[in-house]
Amino acid sequence: MSGTLVSPRLRHLSAADRGRIEDITRAVGVFRDDEIPVALEVFDEAVREGGSQSYTAIGSDVDGRLVGWICWGPTPCTLGTYDLYWMAVDPALQGAGIGTALVLEMERRLAGVARLIIIETTGRPDYAATRAFYQARGYRAAATIPDFYAPSDDQVVFVKTVSGKR
Repeated sequence: MSGTLVSPRLRHLSAADRGRIEDITRAVGVFRDDEIPVALEVFDEAVREGGSQSYTAIGSDVDGRLVGWICWGPTPCTLGTYDLYWMAVDPALQGAGIGTALVLEMERRLAGVARLIIIETTGRPDYAATRAFYQARGYRAAATIPDFYAPSDDQVVFVKTVSGKR
């Protein structure tokens, strides 16, 4: 189905979605094994009973099945800066507009609140499509930190200025 646009239904996530979140995040095939528990820890905090002050997570359903998720939150010790912490879309539906819908919904929810949105990702060749995705949505590469994640694995920091608190 890749490349065919679909109409996803965006929704709040719950603890009941954890297994599918793990499946999607693993299926993407670019996250290291040690990164998956970190993604799940952030997801768990975002959906914990009583709500989270640190993270917001939403998912995307197609035909009643969760096919993507995104998680963001305020960057500690900043005024109006938010980080996109995790995003993953089922590989079978990449290119179908799911990721775009998730990013646009995050930006819509941050309108009037956020000043900057930051995305940190890797400079590895297998992330070229990810970096192109963010650039196509108005994020610009603002910094590269050589060898950040591992030798020859740079960190690329993307930023987008949005209307909000100044």
